[in-house]
Amino acid sequence: MIFSFGDRELDLDRYELRVAGVAQPVERQVFDLLVTLIRHRDRVVLKDELLDTVWGSRFVSESALTSRVKTARQAIGDNGRDQRLIRTVHGRGYQFVGDVTELPKVPADPAVQARSVVSGDSVVSAESARPPAQQIRFCAATDGTRLAYATIGSGPPLVKAANWLSHLDYDWESPVWRHWLVELSQRFRLLRYDERGCGLSDWNIDRFAFQDWVEDLSTVVDAAGLDRFPLLGISQGGPVAIAYAVRHPERVSHLILLGTYAQGRRKRAATPEDQELTEARIDLVRLGWGRLDPAYRQVFVSRFLPEGTQEQWRDFDELQQRSTSPQNAWRFVNEFADIDVTALAPKVTCPTLILCGRREPDNLFDQSRLLATLIPGSRLVPLDTANHLLPAQDPAWPRFLTEVDQFLRDPERPQR
Repeated sequence: MIFSFGDRELDLDRYELRVAGVAQPVERQVFDLLVTLIRHRDRVVLKDELLDTVWGSRFVSESALTSRVKTARQAIGDNGRDQRLIRTVHGRGYQFVGDVTELPKVPADPAVQARSVVSGDSVVSAESARPPAQQIRFCAATDGTRLAYATIGSGPPLVKAANWLSHLDYDWESPVWRHWLVELSQRFRLLRYDERGCGLSDWNIDRFAFQDWVEDLSTVVDAAGLDRFPLLGISQGGPVAIAYAVRHPERVSHLILLGTYAQGRRKRAATPEDQELTEARIDLVRLGWGRLDPAYRQVFVSRFLPEGTQEQWRDFDELQQRSTSPQNAWRFVNEFADIDVTALAPKVTCPTLILCGRREPDNLFDQSRLLATLIPGSRLVPLDTANHLLPAQDPAWPRFLTEVDQFLRDPERPQR
């Protein structure tokens, strides 16, 4: 959907504000604010409603709303004196009073739909493009747990170590993962799988430990018939990838780590307060994950997408609920907290690329620095983001793709 008013267009699909056809930089809260006002332009949108819609469960003052309204007016050529487009209703809220035309989404050129194009800091049509057909198969782990895995795309192989909150079937629909499938399947024959307790793999299982995850990765690549391949580890999939690379150095040609860590929360807690906070977060998952009220899960969403939009938060929450059970969600985070690969990391022998957002919560960037210190010859690339999983609109997303492309072509040469 595109909202058109004057020479401005607000493109909801591309998350873009355009003036005379030229995209303009705009803060995410400002964009969400404009969308909310325009969608409900038939009435006054109350201040509390705007705060809830744009900022969700995060507490912000009314001055933050006033500031964003001022910025929104500047972005669309309005001001507080004339109020041609955004009218202030003192003591209550705001109303969009400009003439708006709703335009349907413009179909992309078929050639563009067939392949997403990365150019500079932008990704063209990655969200609208569809991945090629995937093939889902199943294999059995050593303890009999049924594991679902899928291959998609063509070209050289790339294996993605499982990280939780995946669902091989639903990932195609979810904006959280769809752009990953589009881009990676155009470059590689991508092998990915749902880890035990998640997605299409078995949920009702007894064994639920780090070593089981490493064994499951080995089971899947053997079932897929792969001999040697680059390995991608995201979040807690990173330690699993590290452990596998150390155990099977002859099979991993390159190691790519994104937003990951050497030590789980319990292992890296530096103070009693850090330890208490860790246990409180784990308990929150145990007590609140299955509730209808999404506020409990949004605490977790906010750690993954601190710079995400409200729509992205809703998409991520939908993925959370579809991917695993409340009991397994607690088992996951409880086990993640005890991960420690500080002794294994120095034994990695393959070329290694480490990427992490500079502003990730919980000092995760420090964990990437630690990994870069521990893994011989590894290279660390700071990404200009606070997001853990990179949305399609995040400028760090095309940077990630560019770095991966360069690394797999020439792992010794830094990307400029």
